[in-house]
Amino acid sequence: MNRISKRFESLRKQGRKALVPYVVSGDPAKGVTLPVMHALVESGADIIELGVPFSDPNAEGPVIQRAHERALAHGSSLRDALAQVKQFRETDTETPVLLMGYANPIERMGYETFIAAALDAGVDGVLTVDLPPEEAQEFNQHLSEAGIENIFLLAPTSSHERQKMVTSMAGGFIYYVSLKGVTGAGHLDVVSVQEHVDHIRSLTELPVCVGFGIKDGASARAVADLSDGAVVGSVLVNRMAELAESGEVDPLVYAKGVSALIAEMRQALDN
Repeated sequence: MNRISKRFESLRKQGRKALVPYVVSGDPAKGVTLPVMHALVESGADIIELGVPFSDPNAEGPVIQRAHERALAHGSSLRDALAQVKQFRETDTETPVLLMGYANPIERMGYETFIAAALDAGVDGVLTVDLPPEEAQEFNQHLSEAGIENIFLLAPTSSHERQKMVTSMAGGFIYYVSLKGVTGAGHLDVVSVQEHVDHIRSLTELPVCVGFGIKDGASARAVADLSDGAVVGSVLVNRMAELAESGEVDPLVYAKGVSALIAEMRQALDN
């Protein structure tokens, strides 16, 4: 059983909800990512979502776009993200890690080469933002054969037919985008979230996690009460941006910065 499935099974038995933080590989420097990943786990993260730097991250808002730019400025790449996961696995063999990124770097590497490298590194899942289900059949098959989960996004605008197609192909969990727009935008509408999550659950037994608009313990708890977990990104990335702009270079300071935010959300979820 994949680590993602094991983690959700364990959380269900404990009556707890998943906390899934997102950070960008190589932001603001390559040496920061690994300490931050470990700090996230120590602070209560259940699954780590590691962003793969890309030059046109069109699903992201300004905060995460700038994180991609900072990472690319230091030469960070898909291969660096894979190397960071492999280093992470040297001391953490339990925490699931998924790569969130865009199709171009994977296709340039080639599906088979990428999947072999992902297996070697210890990657558990892949979320490819701009690879729609209609074009994901081949990649999905390769991932399934390798035991790597293919995570898909669903949005408030996704039609019933699109939801059926995605849930038939997805693995690991469904990532429900709570807002119309990009990461970091808008405010949560919990009534709408509940309606959409309930409908998605009628189509699949996969867990459903909610992201976009999660800013603190209260918003994390609000969506977790309606779903199987909360995905948190922009607020963490923004904290790292603030430290970078202040001239901070110590990776442990970045680790402490994100730890405080995740610990507060973990406490809110567990209470």
